[in-house]
Amino acid sequence: MRRRLDIAMSLVGNSQLIFLDEPTTGLDPEARIEVWKIVKELAGSGTTVFLTTQYLEEAEQLADRIAILHKGRIIVSGTLTELKKLFPPPKVEYIEKQPTLEEIFLSIISKKTEN
Repeated sequence: MRRRLDIAMSLVGNSQLIFLDEPTTGLDPEARIEVWKIVKELAGSGTTVFLTTQYLEEAEQLADRIAILHKGRIIVSGTLTELKKLFPPPKVEYIEKQPTLEEIFLSIISKKTEN
């Protein structure tokens, strides 16, 4: 609850620039998705959002530009597309993908809210 209050307080007002330092740390999956929606809405309305995160999936979902830090220094920055070009081309492999526990949880709760 304290984490949610921290996030809510940082969003009060109509700032053109917001700094969010690991806003989803310690949040449950539902609250994490809600924070993602809020960040996307803010960015979509013209607010500049500086976001730090250790969750790389979060950076992929939310960031227009990404800076990767290692040992306190920015070692590379760019768009996700630019960063992906630094990696060798993908090779195609076929694997069976099992749902993650987070996907299972979100599926279960969405079914319960529909009923």
